[in-house]
Amino acid sequence: MRQPKILDYLLLTLLALIWASAFFNIKIATYSYGPVTIAFLRVFFGAIPVLLLCYYKNIKIEAFSKDWHWFAMIGFINLVAPFFLIAYGVKSVQSNLAAILMSTTPLSSTVLAHFYTKNEKFNFVKTIGILIGFSGIVFLFSDNLLIDENNFTSALLILLGSTCYVIGGVLTLKISKKKNENVTGSILIWATIILIPFVSFIEQPWELTPRLDSTISVIYLGLVSTGIAWLLRFRILVNNGLIFQSQVSYLIPIFGTILSYIFLKELITFKVLVSLIAVCIGIYFVRKADFKKTI
Repeated sequence: MRQPKILDYLLLTLLALIWASAFFNIKIATYSYGPVTIAFLRVFFGAIPVLLLCYYKNIKIEAFSKDWHWFAMIGFINLVAPFFLIAYGVKSVQSNLAAILMSTTPLSSTVLAHFYTKNEKFNFVKTIGILIGFSGIVFLFSDNLLIDENNFTSALLILLGSTCYVIGGVLTLKISKKKNENVTGSILIWATIILIPFVSFIEQPWELTPRLDSTISVIYLGLVSTGIAWLLRFRILVNNGLIFQSQVSYLIPIFGTILSYIFLKELITFKVLVSLIAVCIGIYFVRKADFKKTI
């Protein structure tokens, strides 16, 4: 891997902005669309740039090969479930809370990796990071101005969505020898297939008269926050490696909080700031422990 240059840091920042921008766009999308429709449109539009890249690079898509069950399972756990849960949750809570809650993914993945991999065990530094990070989330749930009995379950569903990402990542190790473009394209295809009957029978979006801003947001979520963001992430991984790319985790909750205030004027309380800082510190300690193992 090469030493990061200014362009690499700019691309990393751009990736963080794109992923962070997903949260307030989900909120806007919920003004007109239901959570199943949002999930379906995200995977449908997200598949377009990925499949076009596979066609351009002549990469075979194995969605219907002998490993189809892995692609279908990962597509459901890594895309269908979290996209639905996050959209359902964001309808009732501020999008900046969703950005902070979703940023626990590196912490959750560290916990799961301890139990399901051989070389990713806890150490003192990781344990401190996990405790600090999750303490910030517990503290966030005590913010009665933003989380109350009416939306407490919605906040928990967003946390569950972040856990689905982690479980999907662990399952992806089962097919880690395949090309990333092939895997991503295949799981997007299966996620679309899985959601078609649900969106058809549950929400019937063709009967809606959606707002223009909601439609723009949901298309953006698919093409940019799902499709193009994945391609950008892959470029960063190839050029600079996983450790460099993982630094995006610090930026997403920060940018998500800032963007939600700029575009939606969402409230930023003292407890939101404390939780945000705690999560970022927790991620820092976990990443620091991982970095030490690589040198």
